[in-house]
Amino acid sequence: MPCIMNKLISKIQIAFKLALTSLRLNILRTSLTVLGIVVGVTSIVVVFSAGDGLRSLILGEVESYGTNIIQTEVKTPSESASFAVGEITSLKVSDMEAIDRLNNVKYSYAATLGQDRIKYGSESQKVFIFGVSAPYQYIDSATNLVEGTFFSEADDRGQAQVAVLGSKIKETLFGDQTAVGEFVSLGGKKFRVVGVLEERGGSFGFMDFNDMAFIPINTLHKKMLGIDYAMYFIHELYNTDIADETAEEIRYLLRERHDIDNPDKDDFRVSTMEEMIDILNTVTGAITFLLLAIVLISLLVGGVGIMNIMYVTVSERTPEIGLRKALGAKKGDITWQFLIEAVLITFWGWLLGVIFGLVLAYIFALLANRFGLNWYFTFPFQGVLISLLFSLGCGFLFGIRPAQQASRLDPITALRKED
Repeated sequence: MPCIMNKLISKIQIAFKLALTSLRLNILRTSLTVLGIVVGVTSIVVVFSAGDGLRSLILGEVESYGTNIIQTEVKTPSESASFAVGEITSLKVSDMEAIDRLNNVKYSYAATLGQDRIKYGSESQKVFIFGVSAPYQYIDSATNLVEGTFFSEADDRGQAQVAVLGSKIKETLFGDQTAVGEFVSLGGKKFRVVGVLEERGGSFGFMDFNDMAFIPINTLHKKMLGIDYAMYFIHELYNTDIADETAEEIRYLLRERHDIDNPDKDDFRVSTMEEMIDILNTVTGAITFLLLAIVLISLLVGGVGIMNIMYVTVSERTPEIGLRKALGAKKGDITWQFLIEAVLITFWGWLLGVIFGLVLAYIFALLANRFGLNWYFTFPFQGVLISLLFSLGCGFLFGIRPAQQASRLDPITALRKED
């Protein structure tokens, strides 16, 4: 048995050396052949690295509120419920105040998002207006003031026309001037600036907190939007160990206040921080693997290119195959030689793809950080491993047929082709 194994290892080593020599002699053609593999592997590495970066960015934003948070948001009831599909307008500030009286709830704030034009002097721009309750400043740990103060609960109850500006808005309207105490126009109404927020990193997409104006939620509801319902509530807890029990208390309380006797008819959703993180992980994971399925197509295309070039290689080296068979090489020896050659080609493509992918992923992370996103470069071990297995699999799958064709050549006919 050891003798058989030694012979097999020896044959594989010889096949490996012959394949490696052939690839060295045709390095340019080999590099062009693996282009499809390089593109596919590069895409896989970038997708996994970017997926990890996106996941850490989103989770960082969520966790910036702290782990002792519960969110209550509007929800469309299930289709089985006798509710018309449309805008849900059931979460009132009074609901939040009732939740605030629960034993394990420390603070709560309601939030509604609007949009209008802000003006000061000759400067004007369209901004998001974030109507929130006063405790927002205590719950969101990333809310830091560089000028003035946040508005108070008395301002909220009295529907005061006061505003706290994000750093970008302040810079656009006031430049180096002091903004606190000045009056700006929001939606055609005068608002006194009471504070300016510190620049906040990690904002992305339309949720750029640096480009928002914060005003009391009751002011936004009554004086600007003409509504009496909020988009969502955030609750800070005293004890996170009983977060699930507190979430259930909130559900029970809201069902009672909204006259709901069937959970399927809930017009709200209550989520603990742990549940929100699980959902985000599921979503980002699904997006990553969806993109993976798409980029694997380029690997398959690259594999077809390798099969074509292997058929050309077999045709060009027919005399060599005939000579080896005339000297005693068996079908298995020829098969192994060309199969290993195909696998080496895909391995070369994988290696180049990993290098290019890591460089691109690192550049993306640097660019994201330049735009203020807390995007960290991570080495995508899972992506590197998946791309390696798939690349070697492509080499074997698309190299086996040309290798078998080479092994079946008749030595006399193959040698005559040299003439």
